[in-house]
Amino acid sequence: MEAYRAPVPATLKGAKVVSTEETIDLWKKGETLFVDVLPHDPKPAKLPVGTVWKEKVRSDIPGSIWLANVGYGVLNKEMETYFRNGLEAHLGRNKDRKVLFYCMKDCWMSWNAAKRAVEWGYTAVFWYPLGTDGWIAAGQDTRVNKPL
Repeated sequence: MEAYRAPVPATLKGAKVVSTEETIDLWKKGETLFVDVLPHDPKPAKLPVGTVWKEKVRSDIPGSIWLANVGYGVLNKEMETYFRNGLEAHLGRNKDRKVLFYCMKDCWMSWNAAKRAVEWGYTAVFWYPLGTDGWIAAGQDTRVNKPL
């Protein structure tokens, strides 16, 4: 709950855990929605005048949607709605479409997000535990993304 960057389990009931090679294959086929769930801290609305804010840049797997902050251990109602609506906007109401969740290596965000999708009835859930770390290590391209 407190430390989302920590070792994760090797399995996830109801989801298929995929290797980098399998992830690359799914990406090349273009039939799977890739969902990046890395947290994002937006610029605070009421920063004092003169405060310098440097937005963190996120480079992820090309073609991914970024549903930031949906992988925390507990979601408030607003974040749960954001997550559900984000999935439905890209998958429609068909819960049998392929969806892959990732973050970074040793990141509970992707495990939690994939687990939620399974609990909500999605049947073709993939979890890529190495995330962008594994993708980049395999020499794959990334692109700068912004959270939805």
